[in-house]
Amino acid sequence: MSGSRVRTSLLAALIALISVMGVAYAATLIAPAGRPILTISGKISATNKDSTAQFDRPMLEALGMVKVETTTPWHEGRNTFEGVSLDKLLQHVGATGQRVVVVALNDYTTDIPIEDFRKFNVILALKRNGEYMSVRDKGPLFIIYPYDSNPDLKSQTYYARSAWQVARIDVR
Repeated sequence: MSGSRVRTSLLAALIALISVMGVAYAATLIAPAGRPILTISGKISATNKDSTAQFDRPMLEALGMVKVETTTPWHEGRNTFEGVSLDKLLQHVGATGQRVVVVALNDYTTDIPIEDFRKFNVILALKRNGEYMSVRDKGPLFIIYPYDSNPDLKSQTYYARSAWQVARIDVR
């Protein structure tokens, strides 16, 4: 066997091992200690209750919080939103779909291509200007695009994808 074929075989074996380890890691999703505020279903490999992944606020925060400072059509001036990268969240649950359907507490739904999350660094915000968002203030979870980072994001297409009072995400 040539050196090139050996390297290719070793690389393939390493990729397979990493894939298996990733699935094993994803399968270890813990159950929420508190009241769940988000349920993810559909094409996911990591679950913790009835084929879904449920999260309470501390579980989401433990994934790492990021900030987005931007203007929105729903708030005055620039606001700072803090939350979890949606790309990272979907990786954490082993999502394999092409899009998500997001459902809000009032049953509003929006369909979002998963590629948006990585392409635009979209977050699932828990806080606005340092304060947790209440249901009255579009919380507890609000999909925020960094609207000011790209003029294309300041359009009805992306505003419609920015669901607030998010309760469920279905990966399709």
